[in-house]
Amino acid sequence: MYHFGCSKNLIDTEMCIGLFKNANFEVVNDPKEAEIIVINTCGFIESAKEEAINCILEMAEYKKQNCKFLIVMGCLVQRYKKELEKALPEVDRFISIDEYKNLWDIITDIIKINKTSKNTLDYMDRIISTGKKTTYLKIAEGCNNRCTYCAIPYIRGPYVSRKKEDIIEEAKKLAKQGYEELIVIAQDTTKYGEDLYGRSCLAELLHDISKIDGIKWIRFLYAYPESITDELIYEVKNNDKICKYFDIPLQHFSDNCLRKMARRTRGQDIKKLISKIRKEIPKVIIRTTFIVGFPGETEEDFFNLYEFINDTKFEKLGVFKYSREEGTPASKMPGQIHYKTKEARYNKIMKLQSQISKIKLEEKIGNTYQVLIDGLSDDGKYYIGRSYMDIPDEDGVIFIKNTQKDLVGKFINCKIIGVKNYDLIGTI
Repeated sequence: MYHFGCSKNLIDTEMCIGLFKNANFEVVNDPKEAEIIVINTCGFIESAKEEAINCILEMAEYKKQNCKFLIVMGCLVQRYKKELEKALPEVDRFISIDEYKNLWDIITDIIKINKTSKNTLDYMDRIISTGKKTTYLKIAEGCNNRCTYCAIPYIRGPYVSRKKEDIIEEAKKLAKQGYEELIVIAQDTTKYGEDLYGRSCLAELLHDISKIDGIKWIRFLYAYPESITDELIYEVKNNDKICKYFDIPLQHFSDNCLRKMARRTRGQDIKKLISKIRKEIPKVIIRTTFIVGFPGETEEDFFNLYEFINDTKFEKLGVFKYSREEGTPASKMPGQIHYKTKEARYNKIMKLQSQISKIKLEEKIGNTYQVLIDGLSDDGKYYIGRSYMDIPDEDGVIFIKNTQKDLVGKFINCKIIGVKNYDLIGTI
């Protein structure tokens, strides 16, 4: 099984593996050994599409060897199923997201085996692929925000919250299985519950999850700025199990660009929010993402964004070069920016953030943090861990000299003694 894309798509991959395991299939990690290869694709931006297509072409080569069936599913298929079927006849079946309710029926028809009764995609049956201590917990599907640059609503549909009792049941099961770090995810976690209960219930949900025995760390990702309530801020502040970490995709600071993006906040709103969070939670980590080169982004717009980043000094920051996604309102806007301008603006902000990050990390030297050990370096000389300040696969890590045995999967106290690029160096 090959996975591409975000952590939300990863959960679909894990549930799909669960389908095969429930039907007594053996899951292998080497495509040379596989009789069935399934690729779960991402269709978010151009680079993700190219990555998925390259994987399909590479896996098609294995059909000349041991592989009997090549199946492709996911976001890319949802957007371009007909085009893919014409372009890639090597693939036995393309399965769109709309077909997931019948996923196992479709797969069994392809591979010609008897259907397994009630073998459906189920959060409770997924095979977790993120280690023995950390896993994701998806609380909603789809999105209603309709930002003009984003194709997610066209791929995943409208926002649909899961029932709270189902989420809590899954969280309890994960805790019993030994998972101590739960990362709560949705396209926009702060909108959780609005469609089911008529109001945002994220703070309440996080509080209820924190009552579950065995869970030590709770994170939530993708909190949209307009929906971050005082209730949520105070829950993060006062709940010892919730990591003092906000992931807030701001996308821009210039009001001109924010309006064109159909974002619901403006520059001054963003400033006030960041100030409030930092005042209430002094050691909070704030991560954000911005888009440069959005249609109509002027030199003044970019300057305002650059100055805002320089003044605010985010602990974690990512930058995307605007990707013109067909079918989105922004793709038809006048004032499309040349790729060289996008590249120059991207590089300028990344250079600035590199300097900010170094200062922010050096401030941590001498401090002691609780750290979850995720694994070992390739040479075995260092443990690789994370504190509350780092989400897996996105942020930096802490390298800790390997002086004690069998620490992988354990929480330890770690003193920071140095900095290397975007990572920290610590000692037990």
